[in-house]
Amino acid sequence: MKKILITGGAGYIGSVLTPYLHSLGYHITVIDNFLYKQTSLAAMSRKDNFKLIFGDVRDERLIKEQLKEVDVVIPLAAIVGAPACDRDPVLATSINKDSVNLLLKNISSSQQIIMPTTNSAYGSGGKDNYCDENSPLNPLSLYARDKVEVEKSLMSHPKATSFRLATVFGVSPRMRLDLLVNNFCYRAITDRFVIVFEGHFKRNYIHLLDVCQAFELALSKPEQFQGEIFNVGLSTANVSKLELCAVIKQRNPEFTYLEAPLGKDPDQRNYLVSNAKIESKGFNPKVNLESGIDELSKFLKMFDQRSHSNI
Repeated sequence: MKKILITGGAGYIGSVLTPYLHSLGYHITVIDNFLYKQTSLAAMSRKDNFKLIFGDVRDERLIKEQLKEVDVVIPLAAIVGAPACDRDPVLATSINKDSVNLLLKNISSSQQIIMPTTNSAYGSGGKDNYCDENSPLNPLSLYARDKVEVEKSLMSHPKATSFRLATVFGVSPRMRLDLLVNNFCYRAITDRFVIVFEGHFKRNYIHLLDVCQAFELALSKPEQFQGEIFNVGLSTANVSKLELCAVIKQRNPEFTYLEAPLGKDPDQRNYLVSNAKIESKGFNPKVNLESGIDELSKFLKMFDQRSHSNI
């Protein structure tokens, strides 16, 4: 069975993807610096064929040493989201871009690399805000700009795959509340109220478990994914912020939302995304927006925000 190196494997996506791939029989090595003091991989402690390294993805000696042992690299380590990147832009770029370039410098041409990039690269979209993998990129934040630049370097590798992830939602051992669906659900449960700015802005969404499914596909059908860029989202969830609020209210009737008559959202992302390319490879998301919101609503009733901040 393939051996996989996952950087940032204790993060929001990684702490779900790591046990998911391990359960399929893959041998997993995780490098993480546990920036947020999380214990999100505690359940992996008794597992065979799992190795955890407390380390920095910018440590070239460490990276070279671990690359000798694996067939596949999944670079998840990142400072994620515009606010977190703006707080320390030097740190953000060094991890989001420079550490990936370090990996690419040392990885062999025979090793597969599968990297999540972002739909945020589309910015405000193109004509009618509709985007596929060939649409012009218009990144609006440091996070998105770094992801766009590193994707260019990534795709020079013969066995690279870039997954431009939609906005992810769902429960994780390393929970995040800054992601829009998670955030609105949290407000619905705790405050029961939210004011929405520019509620017509649309975005695509994807559940964590379906992100895992995309990685599983790329690992099981490498010849169909290598050298390619794919949007990864839920095609039934190209929705506006107001439409998202309406779905949350259906599941949580006490929730109230209003659109602000004045003011702009600092986040100007606004696009519709086609996921037809990855769907043609057999990608079939299992978790729709409604069931994901139900999951979040149950979980957030027992949630402590203080221990799960991203900034």
